[in-house]
Amino acid sequence: MIKLRLKRYGRKQKPTYRIIAIDARSRREGRALKELGFYDPIKDNTQLDIPSILNLIKTGAQPTDTVKYIFHKAGILE
Repeated sequence: MIKLRLKRYGRKQKPTYRIIAIDARSRREGRALKELGFYDPIKDNTQLDIPSILNLIKTGAQPTDTVKYIFHKAGILE
């Protein structure tokens, strides 16, 4: 099963995240199948590749709760 989840980047106390598609059995820092976007919680900045996200969700990828919240804020999932 493919999951849409966050991968942590950045320095100590200044995290940034990339939204990735990854096999559900892989660890958080594992190799991503595809990078779908970027999320900065400090500046509340988000960049998303919407066509790729919708295509993966249509084929059965499951977003985590946090990623689902980010998608709702961006207006992708209703």
